[in-house]
Amino acid sequence: MSIIENRKALHDYFIEERFEAGIAFEGWEVKAIRAGRVQLKEAYVIVQRGEIFLFGMHVSPLATASTHIRPDPVRTRKLLLHGHEIERLIGKVERAGYTLVPLDLHYSKGRIKAAVGLAKGKKQFEKRESEKEKDWKRDQNRLMKERVR
Repeated sequence: MSIIENRKALHDYFIEERFEAGIAFEGWEVKAIRAGRVQLKEAYVIVQRGEIFLFGMHVSPLATASTHIRPDPVRTRKLLLHGHEIERLIGKVERAGYTLVPLDLHYSKGRIKAAVGLAKGKKQFEKRESEKEKDWKRDQNRLMKERVR
């Protein structure tokens, strides 16, 4: 079940591979995400010192957050992946010119997971072309439905 999607990532990048990663959260963040107070639009993924981190994901704290903790809505969160997956991603990002993009947050067996995509950037004309193709598919489906009636 999806919590939130990063639609901008699908518009700006060609997604070649998807990985499911756990995220190191604090307790108040989990409660806020379950309440739907999360934004993934400006988020990005970076590799530092052999680890993968999620930057820019905004989690708005609930009003009932603890009084002794000062919540930071945009703190850096560590992504949890297997070692062989991390090595493979680091190799692709450093050598092949790929980038890592957060695609969505979803529940998996009661836990919150992030889908991370190995992506290549689209040029402006490619964005326009994919938009035209999507519009044509929508029109095609509409025409087929009208024809069936």
